[in-house]
Amino acid sequence: MAATIYDFEAEKPDGTKQALSDYEGQVVLVVNTASKCGFTNQFEGLQELYQEYRDDGFTILGFPSDQFMNQEFDNIDETMEFCRRNYGVSFPMFAKVDVKGKNADPLFQYLTNETKGLLGGEVKWNFTKFLIGRDGRPIERYAPQTKPEKIRNDLKNQLSE
Repeated sequence: MAATIYDFEAEKPDGTKQALSDYEGQVVLVVNTASKCGFTNQFEGLQELYQEYRDDGFTILGFPSDQFMNQEFDNIDETMEFCRRNYGVSFPMFAKVDVKGKNADPLFQYLTNETKGLLGGEVKWNFTKFLIGRDGRPIERYAPQTKPEKIRNDLKNQLSE
């Protein structure tokens, strides 16, 4: 089993692979997103956090998923355009993935396994968030309804370590 998120790679919207070790040493927030969800407006708060703290060693990694009531566009280009146009998203977004079940992306298998005690098992809805420390290990898992601004203090604590 992987020891950190740096042991994984993710598929970018253009189909190329990116090693998550590229983010080594940063505080990372991994989020499963959806463009047509009741929580979609959280993109605004996520982008604000990203802009405020990216120069301090923070990034957000967005992973669109269509597993919850088909709330994501079929075409990844539509997803990317929607996020940029409506919310000004400039943090890294990746290709659509499964975040639960037998076909869950290995990164999400790792994250849910490592945070099982925090909110219990598999991802249950869009905008579940995982805060990752500079060492690449999950620190906290946040429920979908947790607004990005509620993460600010935990984020600041991690950035100051």
